[in-house]
Amino acid sequence: MSVLALLRQDLGDIVDTSDEFLEQARADRSGHRSPGRPLAVVRARTVDDVQRTLRIASATATPVVVRGAGTGLAGAANAGPGQIVLSTAEMDRIIEVRPDDLLAVVEPGILNATLNAQLAEHDVWWAPDPASREISTVGGNIATGAGGLLCAKYGVVRDAVLGVDLVLADGRLLRLGHRTVKGVTGLDLTSLVIGSEGRLGVIVGATLKLRRLVEGGTCTITATFDSVRDAAAASAAVTASGAQPAIMELMDARMLAAVHALLGLPVSDAGTAQLTIQTDGPAAREEAARIVAVLRAAGGAVVETDDPVEGERLLAIRRSTHPALAALGTTLIEDVAVPRSAMPAMFDEIARIEQEYGVVIPTVAHAGDGNLHPNFIFDGDEVPDHIWEAAGELFRAAIRLGGTLTGEHGIGMLKSRWLAEELGEDQWRIQRDIMRVFDPQGILNPGKVFSDA
Repeated sequence: MSVLALLRQDLGDIVDTSDEFLEQARADRSGHRSPGRPLAVVRARTVDDVQRTLRIASATATPVVVRGAGTGLAGAANAGPGQIVLSTAEMDRIIEVRPDDLLAVVEPGILNATLNAQLAEHDVWWAPDPASREISTVGGNIATGAGGLLCAKYGVVRDAVLGVDLVLADGRLLRLGHRTVKGVTGLDLTSLVIGSEGRLGVIVGATLKLRRLVEGGTCTITATFDSVRDAAAASAAVTASGAQPAIMELMDARMLAAVHALLGLPVSDAGTAQLTIQTDGPAAREEAARIVAVLRAAGGAVVETDDPVEGERLLAIRRSTHPALAALGTTLIEDVAVPRSAMPAMFDEIARIEQEYGVVIPTVAHAGDGNLHPNFIFDGDEVPDHIWEAAGELFRAAIRLGGTLTGEHGIGMLKSRWLAEELGEDQWRIQRDIMRVFDPQGILNPGKVFSDA
């Protein structure tokens, strides 16, 4: 009996082979597609659905690609010929909210923004705030180790997950982590799963660490500078001052001009870069005043507001970068991180690479934590060789500055060729060995993270 027949026999109408879903499963938001359609999409609704799918896959040695909303930017959820797509998008319930313990238990398919809208009724929230929060799932956030605009102050996904429920490749269910504030029993397998991009198992549940809603107001600041290097140096000065803004975002001149064109705003001066900063909490105004003084001392032209509506309008400029990039052409959206003090030097490297390779790299950065998103613009559907060469040079520059290949998007299929350069041969092999303990046959998300396709 074929794999498809086994799936239909055991799982019935949740096995979908419609053209629409098979075609969707070939790509994510990175713009990259697999060479062909997968066998089927299993639209799991329960943990049992996931376990039964994986038992069939394990028995037949059939590759499985786990997929949530498909909003990733590294190709980690792209499925191809001969593969089963296991979708957890319909597993979207909140199982439990405990405001007294500051935790919630959720299924992986719930959208980030939907979760926080419901948590607000209990005066709590989940801090990870990716730009895709309206469309990305919590399971996907965990699988990629997502970050976002608020992570400099409130942390990334790794700081906000107490435990995960994980189904292994053979169908066994593990409940990892704890519900307590402290917990050091055994090895920390929860942290191992966070950011593992579907290679260790299928996340079917998560115990999340919550925060009380922030009391007090917000203050929003924009500061423009004559060069992106000056803006990066100013952001480093804000960090060095001891201030801790909730949001500190940087747009270089090309990125700022593209957003202004998209939104119909006045065209910014040539070369102008912009920092957008927001403080929150009871001391928001006092902290904003300290930051404004630092920015002006660094040569910035500063605008400040404590009006929430105007603050959201200013933040909307930063949040519009993705549609603005789409208007420029086909984009390879990248993601590196460096120590915050190294951000000016990283922008120097980007300028050097633009000149050396004849490419355009509009860049936006989570300046509060040193996470940059350089964007390579080109024509056509396939990334040209010279773009990959320029990207490789940029990745190596970040590593030389003490940084990393990815701050929040993950490795997926796009960056696997550079992974060993950052990890070193010994760590690269140890990580592969660990992966085989969880998935001896190598059927989970093959070809992603580690280039073993």
